[in-house]
Amino acid sequence: MEALGTRAAPPPAPGGLSGAGGWGPPDPQLPELIRRKRDGERLSEEDIRDFVRAVVDGSAQDTQIGAMLMAIRLRGMDLEETSALTQALAKSGQQLEWPEAWHQQLVDKHSTGGVGDKVSLVLAPALAACGCKVPMISGRGLGHTGGTLDKLESIPGFSVIQSPEQMQMLLEVVGCCIVGQSEELVPADGLLYAARDVTATVDSLPLITASILSKKAVEGLSALVVDVKYGGAAVFPDQEKARELARTLVGVGAGLGMKVAAALTAMDNPLGRCVGHSLEVEEALLCLDGAGPWDLRDLVVRLGGALLWLSGQAETQAQGAAWVAQALDSGSARDRFERMLKGQGVDPGLARALCSGTSAQRRQLLPRASKQEELQALEDGTVERIQALPLARVLHELGAGRSRAGQTIRPGVGAELLVDVGQRLRRGTPWLRVHLDGPALSAPQRHALQGTLLLSDRAPFTPPSPFTELVLPPPLEQP
Repeated sequence: MEALGTRAAPPPAPGGLSGAGGWGPPDPQLPELIRRKRDGERLSEEDIRDFVRAVVDGSAQDTQIGAMLMAIRLRGMDLEETSALTQALAKSGQQLEWPEAWHQQLVDKHSTGGVGDKVSLVLAPALAACGCKVPMISGRGLGHTGGTLDKLESIPGFSVIQSPEQMQMLLEVVGCCIVGQSEELVPADGLLYAARDVTATVDSLPLITASILSKKAVEGLSALVVDVKYGGAAVFPDQEKARELARTLVGVGAGLGMKVAAALTAMDNPLGRCVGHSLEVEEALLCLDGAGPWDLRDLVVRLGGALLWLSGQAETQAQGAAWVAQALDSGSARDRFERMLKGQGVDPGLARALCSGTSAQRRQLLPRASKQEELQALEDGTVERIQALPLARVLHELGAGRSRAGQTIRPGVGAELLVDVGQRLRRGTPWLRVHLDGPALSAPQRHALQGTLLLSDRAPFTPPSPFTELVLPPPLEQP
C-alpha cells in the first residue's frame, strides 16, 4: 500500500533487531525508562510516548528496544499502560480516512493465527454483501501459521499493495479489500513486531494487544471482532490465558472508544479440511458457494453475526448470523469476492472462472504441487483429533511456510484431510493427501504425519464447534 501523508518509515539499520533501532543519536532518557519497567514500576503515558518516538526516529538502540520489550514481557503492563502504548503506536503513522457516512458500516476481523484458518477470505466478502465496508489490513505467515496475504497471492495477479485512494475505491465498488500494511501505517508497530520476533517476546499480552489494536485503530472502525485462538496450534495453548488476552483486548479497545469483541475459538485441529495456500483458496471458494466444511462456515457465520450486531446493523447476533449465511447461500458473497479479485489485479476472465468453476476446474487455475502422496490409517478407530501443529510443521518443512520474513513459499504445497473428527476409520483407509514438490516424503515426515492422527475406541460422534465463547465490552449483553 502506498504511503499516507509525508512521514517516511525509518531506513533499516545495519544488523541488529531486524531493522529496528540504532540509526539516530542515543536517547539519554531510555535507560531510566527501561530500569523503571524492569523493576516493576508503572510507565506514564508520556514515558510510553517517548519510548515509541525513540523507536521510530532511530534514537533507541536495538539493544534498548530488546531490553524494554523483555521488561514488558516479564513485568507486564496494566490496562492504562497498554492503552497508552496502543495509542502511541497508532499515532506513529497516518490515519486512514473515510467518508463520514460510512462510519457505522466500517468493520473488521483479526485472528491471532492458526492452521487452515482461511476465515478472512470468506468473511470479508460476506460482510460486504451484507452492506459493510471492510478495510482489512492483513499479515503474512511466519512459522507454522499461514498468512492471509500469502493465500491471496497464490491467485495469479492478486496485488496486496493498494494505496489509500485505491482502498477507498475498492470499498466504494466492492465493499471490501484485503491489503498489506503500509510502512507509514503504524510504522512503530512494524519495528517492534520485528524486534519481538527475535527477542522471545511474541507472547506478551500487552504487546500483542497494542500491536493488534493499533493497526485497527487507524482503520477508523465502528466494530472489531478478534478471533483469539487457543489450543495445541495457537499462540496460547491454555484457554484461560487466551481468555485473559480476550479481556485485555476488549478492555483496552473500550478505553480507546472502540467496540471490540473477542471470540475464543479452539485450534487443536486444522480449521476445515485443507492446509496450504492454494488449497485454502479452493476451500474458501467452496464456502462461498454455500458449501464446504461445516466448521469453517460455522466460524464465518458466527463471527460475521457478532460484527453485524456489534456495529448496530443487526438487532441480534442471530439475525446477523442469518444474514451472513444468506450471503453465502445466495452467491452474493462469492460475487463480492470475484469483484475484489478483479479490483486487486486479477484478470477478469480468471476471476470469473475461479468463482464460477467446479473444484476440478479451480484446481487447474491455481498453483499446484508436482505430486501427491496419501497416508492410510494404521489401525481401526474413531478420529478423536488431527493435531494441527505437527501437521503444519511438516508442511512448513516441505515449503508451505517461511522461517524468516521475505522467504519464498511454495503455494501449491499443502494437505487435504480426507476424514473428519468423530468419523470411524478402518485400517488401510486413506485419511490424508499431501501435495508436495521435490522428493517424496521422508520416513521421519511420514512418521510425524501419522502421529497427528489420534484414534479412540469410542462410538462415532459429532465434534463441537470451534467457537467457544464471545467476550463482549461492558455493558453489552448477548441477545
